[in-house]
Amino acid sequence: MGALALKAQRALDLLGLSKAELSILLCGHQRIRTLNRRFRGVDRSTDVLSFPFLEAPVRSRVKAGPLGDIAICVPVARRQARAAGHPLDQEMLMLMVHGLLHLLGHDHEGEGRETRRMKREEKRLLEAMGVHKTMV
Repeated sequence: MGALALKAQRALDLLGLSKAELSILLCGHQRIRTLNRRFRGVDRSTDVLSFPFLEAPVRSRVKAGPLGDIAICVPVARRQARAAGHPLDQEMLMLMVHGLLHLLGHDHEGEGRETRRMKREEKRLLEAMGVHKTMV
């Protein structure tokens, strides 16, 4: 099992979802752009996409079984890591946690309560995995 997979399991454990499953696709610009265009109607590359297995009201109660898929664009992650001045593996962890929270129904559109809740949960998970708030 790779380092990112181990960290994904740690994040699931921290969320009380030890028996839940997710898949992580590491891909390049073209693949993420195709996925973004096909599923979101946005014809450009992005850093991370999430594809939940279940619809929002149901997935918040799932404790075992498949949660969904996360796609991370490695070249975008590399660029973001370089710009932020931290290692690629840290950026990949941050993107995985972000994608995982989307699988669980969190959203960050606008500056409302749900956005603040998602940011707090990201921070909590990342700090529990050794990424401190000054790095996020």
